[in-house]
Amino acid sequence: MKKLLRALMIVVALLVLAGLGFVWFGPVAVGDKKVMLDFLLGRSIGPPTAEQVASQLRVAPGFRLEVYSTDVPLARWPLVTPVGDLIVARTRADEIVLLQRDANGDGKPDAVRILLGKLRHPHGLALRDGWLYVGESGGIGRIRFDAAAGQVSGAFEHIVDDFTSDGFHTTKTLAFGPDGWLYVSQGSSCNACIEQDGRRATIMRMRPDGSQREIYATGLRNSVGLDWAPWDGALYATENGRDLLGDDLPPDELNRIEQGKFYGWPFVYGAGVPDPDLGAGHAAEAARAIAPAHAFRAHNAPLGLAFLRGSNLPPGYSRTALVALHGSWNRSQPDGYKVVALDWQADGRIVERDFLTGFLGDAGVLGRPAGIAQGPDGAIFITDDYAGVIYRVVSASGP
Repeated sequence: MKKLLRALMIVVALLVLAGLGFVWFGPVAVGDKKVMLDFLLGRSIGPPTAEQVASQLRVAPGFRLEVYSTDVPLARWPLVTPVGDLIVARTRADEIVLLQRDANGDGKPDAVRILLGKLRHPHGLALRDGWLYVGESGGIGRIRFDAAAGQVSGAFEHIVDDFTSDGFHTTKTLAFGPDGWLYVSQGSSCNACIEQDGRRATIMRMRPDGSQREIYATGLRNSVGLDWAPWDGALYATENGRDLLGDDLPPDELNRIEQGKFYGWPFVYGAGVPDPDLGAGHAAEAARAIAPAHAFRAHNAPLGLAFLRGSNLPPGYSRTALVALHGSWNRSQPDGYKVVALDWQADGRIVERDFLTGFLGDAGVLGRPAGIAQGPDGAIFITDDYAGVIYRVVSASGP
């Protein structure tokens, strides 16, 4: 056993060294080597100072930006409970924390505590009928959750335990749709390949108890953010395109997800452009591939997606979704590192504009936006899994 453990440690060390060498000396453009090295080594940075936040970060007119918490390093994926508590998955720390709502009005959570620990890379979170659902790298678990008390009880039970978690994109995102089904996105195991597991690079759905599982949409390399437009109930998902095709290809995407549709990966990208590695000989797949509803700049890495709801929004946000752009690594000049607003126009077009900027400055990267969630009072929470900050954005006219 000791020899096997030693051998595994050597293999892991060699893989890390190979990754470091690829980043530092390889032929691929890496715009910010520190960010990439930190990612490979599982490192984070400290939160920005109050002076940096005030001088560098800018939120859209009509809103006010607050630093809600710096007590949750590696804060990845947020979920707001019906009473305003914030649940956050710390994916790389294998635990979930709860930030108790700000009842005393000081702009900070009243308490921060671990809700669940010893998990397997938890990411997606969802609430339904007194259950807290957690998407782990190898499956989906749930546990009884009392929203009023902010407490879990009973055993953590797995309703799915056979997802694959090899290769790239091991996180699973969860969301309950208007139809009551549990939707699950699962990214690809690779950059560009034909998957052995047909559930990879898809969005699936199932009943809340894990039964009646089915693949809902395919050809989605890595759809991390899921949400439904409140005005027509359409499902949208962010999409991280493949790497290693240069600075400006392919575009990252927002897709309008429909049951049974194919969205192109790995044979085509964007509006039906054949992939240079896998596109040849796949004309039939290219012909049925659905083009994106909106294209982001290449390698911006769109993650969190949240349609804004509520009556206390400033004018111009009635048909708007926010998207967290985690930021590039496969570009000679870094790009992304911000939150953008997508506005649906009357003619169906989607217009992109900046919402929260300043994470990428002259001194380097200040943080990497990851997840977005809106509370029952309209407050918007944005997680930064690199600097370990949770921001709160509220209406500038509010208290």
